[in-house]
Amino acid sequence: MLNGLGITMSISEPSITVEDVSVERGGHVALTGITFDVGPGTLMGILGPNGAGKSTLFDAIAGLLPVANGSLNVRGIERNGALAYVPQRDSINWRFPATIHDVVMMGRGNNIGWFRRPSRQDKEMVRDCLERVNLWDERTALVDRLSGGQRQRVFIARALAQEASIILMDEAFSGVDLAAQEDIIVVLQSLRNEGKIVIISTHDLTNIAERFDRILCINHHMCAYGPPEEAFTPEVLEELYGSHGLEFAHHHVDPHDHDEHNGHEH
Repeated sequence: MLNGLGITMSISEPSITVEDVSVERGGHVALTGITFDVGPGTLMGILGPNGAGKSTLFDAIAGLLPVANGSLNVRGIERNGALAYVPQRDSINWRFPATIHDVVMMGRGNNIGWFRRPSRQDKEMVRDCLERVNLWDERTALVDRLSGGQRQRVFIARALAQEASIILMDEAFSGVDLAAQEDIIVVLQSLRNEGKIVIISTHDLTNIAERFDRILCINHHMCAYGPPEEAFTPEVLEELYGSHGLEFAHHHVDPHDHDEHNGHEH
């Protein structure tokens, strides 16, 4: 079934298949030659410098931008709310006077409808989602007073409340400290283990690259796709980040060695 933007959406387990896709934004080609295939139970990172086209790709996957060339097939989102998209923090109006509980309850909108009050099941679902991200005790706090990490956990809880099978998070770690990044990754890995597709875009390489199952490296075009140990070659990192990428490559430690040094697996 085509959605009018050249994107096929069908009924099945969640998956995303992208074949030689180009996307235009503002009359200019923003992305070209993007190819990847991701299935259920995957935590994927889209990596690239600022302005590389990460948000453009997310907008295309979410059906907000048409595909200029190639094919983009998204499966398993025939139900309203099955795809959750968290845009960059700069795109969100944080002045809206909503509590944590209010925002997560918005995720139940497709179940509640416009003129009905939340049912007991809806309220229990919201509580379960907030407890899962350790925010139930803070449920009455206003979102504009939260830290970056807390805000991201609120949006993860909202995605859980809407029962999304595909979750897109654009620059999820922007303004989030390292400890909070770790908390978010742990929650997202648990969602991956339940069969969901979780895709995060980031421009920050520091300590999270090896935590993904698959990495797509882009800089207006596709530079690499695969497991981190295959995608992160010195050549790819230099293509993405110049000399900074080469410096990272020289200091990059194999994730299995990292686990052994810490005495446990993440």
